[in-house]
Amino acid sequence: MKLTQAVFYLGLLLFTACQATPVPTPEPTLPIQPTLMVTNTAVLTPSPVAPTQPPPANPTLIPTISASPTPAFPSHDGDPLDRAQIGLQVHLHSEDVGEIMHHLDTLNVGWVKTQVSWKLFQPDPDRLDEVLWQELDELITSANDREIQVLLSVAKAPEWTRPTTEMDGPPTDYNNFAAFMRLLSARYVGQVAAYELWNETNLQREWNGAPLSGADLAEIIRLGAQAVREVDPDALIISGAPAPTGINDGITAVDDRLYFQQMIDAGVAEWVDGFGVHPYGWANPPLSSYASPDPRIPSHADHPSFFFVDTLENYRQILTNAGVDKPLWATEFGWGSYENMGEAVPGTAYMLNVSEWQQAEYTLASYVEASTRPWVGPLILWNLNFAPLLGPDFSESAYSILLPDRSPRPVYHALRTLTE
Repeated sequence: MKLTQAVFYLGLLLFTACQATPVPTPEPTLPIQPTLMVTNTAVLTPSPVAPTQPPPANPTLIPTISASPTPAFPSHDGDPLDRAQIGLQVHLHSEDVGEIMHHLDTLNVGWVKTQVSWKLFQPDPDRLDEVLWQELDELITSANDREIQVLLSVAKAPEWTRPTTEMDGPPTDYNNFAAFMRLLSARYVGQVAAYELWNETNLQREWNGAPLSGADLAEIIRLGAQAVREVDPDALIISGAPAPTGINDGITAVDDRLYFQQMIDAGVAEWVDGFGVHPYGWANPPLSSYASPDPRIPSHADHPSFFFVDTLENYRQILTNAGVDKPLWATEFGWGSYENMGEAVPGTAYMLNVSEWQQAEYTLASYVEASTRPWVGPLILWNLNFAPLLGPDFSESAYSILLPDRSPRPVYHALRTLTE
């Protein structure tokens, strides 16, 4: 090719390149991810775009952004608690022991408590109710098989021992009680870890036929403790807990702090390994106190007896003042709630101020709070199964962690998280 021709073709090529529209090199296409636009009122998400092609037969699921589901119950998020500090009171008579044990297994409790009503177990001097004894045998054997410790609360003298048949109360001769405790503990040597002697005897309905006296309770405990230790010296003896009521008229009730002081002054500490206490909270949160009540609580906040922490601390102070260093056992405690239960029983309208969520939340918080106090022994929650037995028309049912249809309440599920 001649030089002139080469120059001509080179110029033509340059001219064509300058006139063409440049096409950029395509980049890889990234999948479009939804983004959140956060405003001060709402979270907005882009509207979905209809697919241009049908989805594959077995599409791969891609996680989408959604709000966290509302939990069904509160849960314990701290270190697991020792199951030996957690217990539950059950109603036994005519109940399915296998079902009871299933619940205790599920909840992983370390203690089970039931009340032995002396008047039912020994209705006559020479007659025992064999059906009740066999039920108790089955409960104790089943609990021992599961390494669940047993606490028996013994109260309610039979009519043949009392001066009156009205309400419940003590025997005229305390030695009759000692004889029954000897019979009971001999049957269960090595199987019952602890006995609580009597229950809420500062109330007329539990100690009718005799004056309300902490000193008298100390004496019946002395005789009962001696009887147990004759046959089962390893069993623990717990003094019967007074009832916190805020009442001190000397007839209907004696103030529980005053009554507990009477017990201590009478020397009950010499005969027991621990002291029963019933730190109920009415509708007050477990960490509130008489000195600093929750202002949202409309009633039962005007006396220290209505507060969980105050009751524990006040009893501990009485022991400290007396130079006694033995643990307090919360042999009953809890919060009642009528949610999903029914109408309030007269005199218990304060339970309307406790939702099922709060019932669960307060119970968890009380176990955690008690665990920070080395002088507090096991806490026995009241109760597992009174609602299925009694129905919704009794105040005891409001404390039950099973509903009348036997379905679990939120507090039931919450308890399971304490030891996990």
